Amino acid sequence: MGAQKGKDLLIKMHDGAGYVAVAGLRSRKIVFNAEVVDITHAESAGQWRELLAGAGVRRASLSGRGLFRDAASDALVRQKFFDGEIPSCQVVIPDFGTIEGPFQITALEFAGEHNGEVSFDLTLESAGLVTFSAI
Repeated sequence: MGAQKGKDLLIKMHDGAGYVAVAGLRSRKIVFNAEVVDITHAESAGQWRELLAGAGVRRASLSGRGLFRDAASDALVRQKFFDGEIPSCQVVIPDFGTIEGPFQITALEFAGEHNGEVSFDLTLESAGLVTFSAI
């Protein structure tokens, strides 16, 4: 896989009829984490830590920063946040695949400078099974 354009990494949110790209995002990030379950004991080989495979809680975090455009997707994000809903989301990673699952909006921030545009920051946390489909 060669270098890819950052703008092609898309975060989409389901609006009830289909997936809508979150408009105005200039930067996007997805992070996967897995907690570990330490099962090290007195007889562990060489006193090296041992972990229990597949036992920890896994999660995915999405975040983005962009320009507030007052587009339909801006309204969708605001409404999902204020209603406390957990919409299905997709992350399209070019030449890699698609991540899909339920995500809760855990942070929605708006900012603006006197001589600049209004921007927003968005953070979402997985709220159930997240799947991966390769391209």
